[in-house]
Amino acid sequence: MTAHPEPDLTTADLAELRRLLDVRTARVDGQLALQAQRTEQSERDADELTARVMRLESTRWPLPSLAALTGLAALVVALWQALGR
Repeated sequence: MTAHPEPDLTTADLAELRRLLDVRTARVDGQLALQAQRTEQSERDADELTARVMRLESTRWPLPSLAALTGLAALVVALWQALGR
């Protein structure tokens, strides 16, 4: 009987499948690493934006308090004018 060439083809096919699996695994690993890097960058950006918003909020004018003081000053001036004449 003659030797069948199938074992050689099977071995070659298995080697090709293993190579393809290794390539795909490396590709997935690279994509996961890139995703982790992007996530870290997004977290840093979010932290930076949060800090900027907090700085802006702490230095903003207290508009409601300023409006109340202006209204009170207008009331005092009106009373002064009404009583002063």
